[in-house]
Amino acid sequence: MKPRLLVFTDLDGSLLDHHSYRWDAAADALRQLREAEIPVILASSKTRAEMLPLQSALGLRYPMIVENGAAIVVPSGTFREPLPEALPCGDGQEVRFAPPRDRWLALLNALAAEFAGEFAGFERLGIDGIVAATGLDADAAALAARREFSEPVQWLGTPGRRAQFVDALEAAGARVQQGGRFLTVAGDCDKGQALRYLRSAYRHDAPGRPLHDLAIGDSGNDVPMLEAAETALLVRSPTHDFPPLARTDGVLHSTGLGPAGWCEGVLAWLHQYTIAGD
Repeated sequence: MKPRLLVFTDLDGSLLDHHSYRWDAAADALRQLREAEIPVILASSKTRAEMLPLQSALGLRYPMIVENGAAIVVPSGTFREPLPEALPCGDGQEVRFAPPRDRWLALLNALAAEFAGEFAGFERLGIDGIVAATGLDADAAALAARREFSEPVQWLGTPGRRAQFVDALEAAGARVQQGGRFLTVAGDCDKGQALRYLRSAYRHDAPGRPLHDLAIGDSGNDVPMLEAAETALLVRSPTHDFPPLARTDGVLHSTGLGPAGWCEGVLAWLHQYTIAGD
């Protein structure tokens, strides 16, 4: 029986260039994945509002993992049966793993006096501040601001105070993950949990069919997903080292940066299944 292959990928710094947010250098691998009908499942700290137009621009129609694993958005027709604990949304369904954003905004407001001037969340930054912090244009920044389950935070203080800040958030029930630019404050969820859920859903949809998955990332918030997948691809970053993994087997490291490294690693992985061309 022909195996089912799945690709779970981070966006910023992986499929998308860290500075320009372009994916041109990954076009060859994306084409081969599309021709082989291999689902490319976007997994990002980005919002649903940001990811839907990006998914459309990439020519994809597969599940998405939004806001660092806070929810999975699944288009209609993906699976034969409704997913466990799924809610209707748009033309499909969604599975939520985290409380709403308001909980984390209240927590951050409660810490504002103790850490005065040391952090700024998206709500405080506003559209202009998000533009300055990310390089996004105003329209893209407005989509980034439409958080549903989490709050990205720009840390402005010292490393020592940052550790105290994270400890205070976690003591109050938040989970804090480091992305390429921001700390993300959310519930007890991550990309790895979402990957395992979707892998189980795909297996249930085709019992007995072999399944192989690849997770791709470059930052600390990708680690749970990289640890959970059968094969992990670490993409080289222009700004930081590869995130450390506990695993050693089944790990690929790109030599190229960002989408060029993404393409390089995906083609090497596909070659194992005699899919990628020479």
